[in-house]
Amino acid sequence: MVKIVTDTGSDITPELARQLGITVVPLYLRFGEEFYRDGIDMDADELYRRLETDPIHPTTSAPSPGDFTSIYKKLAQESDSIVSIHISSKLSATYDAALQGREALAETKCQIEIIDSKSVTAGLALITIAAATAAKAGQSLSQVVAQTSNAIRQIRMVGLLDTLKYVAKGGRIGRAASLLGTALNVKPMLTLRDGEVHPAGLARTRDRGIARLCDFVKSAVHVQDLALAYSTPHSSFQTLVEKIATLLPKIRPKILRIGAALGVHAGPGVLLVAIREGEH
Repeated sequence: MVKIVTDTGSDITPELARQLGITVVPLYLRFGEEFYRDGIDMDADELYRRLETDPIHPTTSAPSPGDFTSIYKKLAQESDSIVSIHISSKLSATYDAALQGREALAETKCQIEIIDSKSVTAGLALITIAAATAAKAGQSLSQVVAQTSNAIRQIRMVGLLDTLKYVAKGGRIGRAASLLGTALNVKPMLTLRDGEVHPAGLARTRDRGIARLCDFVKSAVHVQDLALAYSTPHSSFQTLVEKIATLLPKIRPKILRIGAALGVHAGPGVLLVAIREGEH
């Protein structure tokens, strides 16, 4: 059976990872001289609390090549093939670290395919879930890689942020920098294209933003899978969940919490929708 690996940039829940047999490699957070493993030494609640109270703004870093080498070595004892799917290489050095981690295992007979998802958070989660579902069904390495590549092409994602402050501080703003000069009382909307952050418009209120997210779902050609993500608990997320349930009553969305590593860049108050489209 093909083993599936991803990173905490996917925001896949521990329960889902266990259920689908996914190994999740933690990214790192740094507050001053202190390092924390995402989801292990620091969870989302602690991160968002410290964002508001700690004078030091944290930074994030990729897992080390050694982290990947040790995980691949362990999984290679259980399987002859691994598919490792990671956060967009334009947003993180994680993909490169995975490649370096594989190089240290040149003598292994285990085939290791490392894939740049060109996505993040809920989008990366849907891609990884598609791969893990194929692997669990007993598909071959080449079939799982093909399913993963298809899923990457099928992902569309839009997020509603409370502010661009944290994205700007973290340096991951990409082509959405054009939104930085906008009025403070509007809510920026972002999307990912080819692994890079792009502006997707502005909403004057949170309710308008939710309506835009619903319009995005309505525009989907055919929804195979759906994930909804949030950073901090807010009644508006439940509103979004209920509205999406009305629009797509046959789809049970994956509900994800934007974890500590991505929360550094997104900040509190984020609502995000990721869709995996298919053909009728």
